[in-house]
Amino acid sequence: MFRPSHSLTVGNAKVTLEEGLRAIAGGETEIDLCDVVAVDSAAVATLLAWQCAALNQGLTLHFSSLPANLESLIDLYGVTELLAPATVIVAASTLHH
Repeated sequence: MFRPSHSLTVGNAKVTLEEGLRAIAGGETEIDLCDVVAVDSAAVATLLAWQCAALNQGLTLHFSSLPANLESLIDLYGVTELLAPATVIVAASTLHH
């Protein structure tokens, strides 16, 4: 499980992005955000880049313990479905029954 530091902002997004990409390249599929308290739009971009990298490797990436401020940004930018593809597939499949 990969755990980013307490801050995921423009000030450290590049380093955190690279750390997460290395973890994903090593087969990691769980990112625990329980330690993250400071976020900005760079956090959303970082999560999207991690999700894209995982999907390109055929992996399903799971984010856990998202702080409320990050959930708010994800909702604001309308990318919830992009960060939780398994949930979207389940929800879509139940609509046809």
